[in-house]
Amino acid sequence: MTAVGAALAITTSAQAQAVAENASGPPPAGWPSIVRPAAGAPSILLIMTDDVGFGASSTFGGPVPTPTFDALASEGLRYTQMTTTGICSPTRAALLTGRNHNRLNMGNVTDSASRGEGFTSNIPESAATGARLLQDAGYATAMFGKSHLTPSWETGPSGPFDRWPTGLGFGHFYGFLGGDTNQWAPALYSDNTPVEPPTDDPGYILDRDLADKAVQWVNRSGGANPGKPMFVYYAPGTAHAPHHAPADWIAKFRGKFDNGWDAVREETLTRQKRMGIVPPGTQLAARPDIIPAWSSLSDKQKRVYAREMEVYAAALAYADYQIGRVVDAMRADAKGNLLVVYVQGDNGASPEGAIDGTTNEHALFHGYFDNPDDVGARLGELGSSTALNHYSAGWAIAMDAPFPWFKQLPSHMGAIRNGVVISWPGQIKDKGSLRPQFHHITDIMPTLLEAAHVSVPQQVDGVTQQPMDGVSMRYSFDAKNAPSHRKTQYYAIWDNLGIYSDGWFAGTEPAVMPWIWTTRDSLVAHLKDRKWQLYNLTTDFSQSKDLAKAHPEKLAEMQALFNAEAERNQALPIRRYEYRDGRPDYNAGISDFQFHGPAERIPEDVAPRLFGRSFSMTADVGVTSGRTDGVLMAVGGRFGGMSWYLKEGRPTFHYNLMERQRTTIAADAPLKDGDHRLGLEFRQSAPKGAAKVSLTVDGKAVATGDVPETVNKRFTLDESFDVGSDRGTPVAPEHYATPNRFDGVLTNLEVKLD
Repeated sequence: MTAVGAALAITTSAQAQAVAENASGPPPAGWPSIVRPAAGAPSILLIMTDDVGFGASSTFGGPVPTPTFDALASEGLRYTQMTTTGICSPTRAALLTGRNHNRLNMGNVTDSASRGEGFTSNIPESAATGARLLQDAGYATAMFGKSHLTPSWETGPSGPFDRWPTGLGFGHFYGFLGGDTNQWAPALYSDNTPVEPPTDDPGYILDRDLADKAVQWVNRSGGANPGKPMFVYYAPGTAHAPHHAPADWIAKFRGKFDNGWDAVREETLTRQKRMGIVPPGTQLAARPDIIPAWSSLSDKQKRVYAREMEVYAAALAYADYQIGRVVDAMRADAKGNLLVVYVQGDNGASPEGAIDGTTNEHALFHGYFDNPDDVGARLGELGSSTALNHYSAGWAIAMDAPFPWFKQLPSHMGAIRNGVVISWPGQIKDKGSLRPQFHHITDIMPTLLEAAHVSVPQQVDGVTQQPMDGVSMRYSFDAKNAPSHRKTQYYAIWDNLGIYSDGWFAGTEPAVMPWIWTTRDSLVAHLKDRKWQLYNLTTDFSQSKDLAKAHPEKLAEMQALFNAEAERNQALPIRRYEYRDGRPDYNAGISDFQFHGPAERIPEDVAPRLFGRSFSMTADVGVTSGRTDGVLMAVGGRFGGMSWYLKEGRPTFHYNLMERQRTTIAADAPLKDGDHRLGLEFRQSAPKGAAKVSLTVDGKAVATGDVPETVNKRFTLDESFDVGSDRGTPVAPEHYATPNRFDGVLTNLEVKLD
């Protein structure tokens, strides 16, 4: 030490002693402590796909090759009796919190929330997610893909953000908020900010982008903090509609499904028996009468339906390939100590494409159905950027083999039985084995927390926490034949009800098919005189034999148990669309909206409501260099919406009735240089009725016209309200491509609602 250094050390020591001798209060606080995870705590990758039935993937005997899923199963365990809730948001909320969905106020998807405890879609602060608990325990946390957990009215640019992924315990979020999104033109967020997919990548597709972003985050976080375990929730949103996939992947499945859904069901069951997935004596549940026998179809129907399934298979296989990249990246970072839970589907396969399938899933919600001629005319577009396609409900039955029914009907296993694989090298000794214990999606988070040595605290942020409904599955890792730790579970989505207890299952017969959205039957709960069915799952794995008439006393016992469990879990009263009045709306009572310049990616749920009513708009623009083009306002996109724009300098309005009908109204002359006030009047006769449209420039009418038919619901699930551009897909693709930014000066756009 130099003389100066020694003197400094002596002086500092003397000063410290003087301070200590003369101190009259407590010493100053020290640095905050760094929370370190428990020794040996694994990194965790939790994967959830979407609308994938039990009998879809090769890992559980299905026809779609899923080699990543297969590889994890060969080194881990396959669970053959895992159940979900039967629909998206409730399953995802239960997965992340370990609580039953109604106790999370997630009685249905966020889009269909209703008032009353159990159904508002507001996840309570008393149910902190596992992500939050792991984050508090020292984990790095991130989410990629589909959320579908945020109340619709909280999805706007000003939040609140408490129930966005970043408010639920995820340090980083890259994905989408709603039920689905276009793979070719997704509505994406990075944390709480909307972002656009790259415009310089002609082969862009969301599944690859999500994997890219997840791998980048893992590499960046792991490199910066070596040894810090990660919790990644990877939820690609595939294979929910729209079924999109690269053309070369679709080509791999050409002709693979020409034998039809009845043959696929039989072939799947044969493989499931051979693999031990189902007991040897398992019978296929009867195909419901509403689904036609493949042999009864015309050649055209067979050709159309087979192609729909080829595209679905390609989408699922491609997603599994990209998931493999994320597994590899996390395994390398964790140096092998990686716990993977791969949940193949948040519910059973979806029948929401109706009997014939569709090229535009958004149209279905408005009651517009395709027929085989419609789909057949666009067969080459399926899976591409010009289609929002969904397959026939017959394929949903096939993908749920060997069970009856499908998504939205948790009264039956077709809606709630999903394949799950758990892999943890070094901790699972019985590699490649099966686990037959009955479990529910709430049981996964307690399993992960036990593996990470994290307990549920009594309070989080001062809020007392609900106990978890889930039970850890850790006991089953080393005990193949151990009795299940789950004895009872209720199921309730819409008015479709089910109850499990010690091997028995009772459920309601379906009353309304899941593709029916616009009739009175779809709006009200059907409970009076509703028939129930009864199954003994210990002897009838596939629900092929209804025992209700043979054991009426057992059925009555099970119905009473359902009522008790439903009441205890805030699932009563049962409802469909009842009690939706008074839905929260930050814009309630506001009829005048002003935008002082461009504004992009405002979700339709929180934008000025332009459907089912009359409205007017004015736009103050400046034209300074000749002809000006671009969008002033757009809502929706290629598959349904409306747009007000300048085309070759001429004010133009376009109404896209879900691709069924297009109306364009345009001025004859372009704007002259200078400042102008443009006007749009939209006068609607009645909900879904005709509308009269007039365009003005500086107060003078320049064009009028009629829109023959309109919609009375939101146009889209994933596109947005934009000012100064049209994001996502174009409302009027024959007139412009996105984003078609307004290239003049837009100083004000005002929207007035009647």
